[in-house]
Amino acid sequence: MYGSDILSGTARRRRPEVPVVDAERDLVVEDAESGFCGAVVGFDRSYDGEFVKLEDRHGRVRLFAMTPSAFLIDGSPVTLRKPAPAARRGPAVTASGSRKVEGLRARTARAGRIWVEGIHDAALVEKIWGHDLRVEGVVVEPLHGIDDLAALVAEFGPTPSARLGVLVDHLVEGSKESRIVAGLGQNVLVTGHPYVDIWQAVKPSAVGIREWPVVPRGEDWKTGICRRLGWGEPADGFRRVLASVSSYRDIEPALLGAVERLVDFVTEPT
Repeated sequence: MYGSDILSGTARRRRPEVPVVDAERDLVVEDAESGFCGAVVGFDRSYDGEFVKLEDRHGRVRLFAMTPSAFLIDGSPVTLRKPAPAARRGPAVTASGSRKVEGLRARTARAGRIWVEGIHDAALVEKIWGHDLRVEGVVVEPLHGIDDLAALVAEFGPTPSARLGVLVDHLVEGSKESRIVAGLGQNVLVTGHPYVDIWQAVKPSAVGIREWPVVPRGEDWKTGICRRLGWGEPADGFRRVLASVSSYRDIEPALLGAVERLVDFVTEPT
């Protein structure tokens, strides 16, 4: 009685296509879920995919995943994509700000080493200085703490041709750390930063906060930070911190200077 197609003659609605927009720098967009509105100031990539950095009018910077239809422009949904790289002018630079070596093949590792306190320190150093370290053939190794540093240095046996650099958290006068690193020999250079943890050497604006919260002494610092910022577990918090860093501009000068001195020391001709 109804024929072969009950929808014949009836217009079928199509969902409107969501436009794809190049996320050019200073483009103002709104995150559809949170309502955060800001200008595009950069990008980052992690194992979760591509992220865009938005800065609002108060100077707060936050990361947002570049998923389909995740943003609004003038109230209309859009999908952001990272613009194609512009034609390069002048020499390319690395995340640390040094000149990039094109067609790099990592050189054979030097006998010297740079030691850092933990895997978070190693991951952050790799993200900023990875290219430079491969050019120079310098290996970075995590220590998982420096309480046994003197014994580890003696076992390594630094020499003028196999120097050792050590990056230490919370290296301030009178601290436990300052006492541990004293008198390790002329072929060892210890540098550090004044922050409780390597996370704190990342500028607060890079991770979208005004300042790092204060965690009372005796409470695990990473756990306390994640609890106060709603970041979940420390592993979740570090993924957020690492994804927010794209170049030396996101790092406090104290850490920049400390790492640069270690690289120079380990690679300096004897």
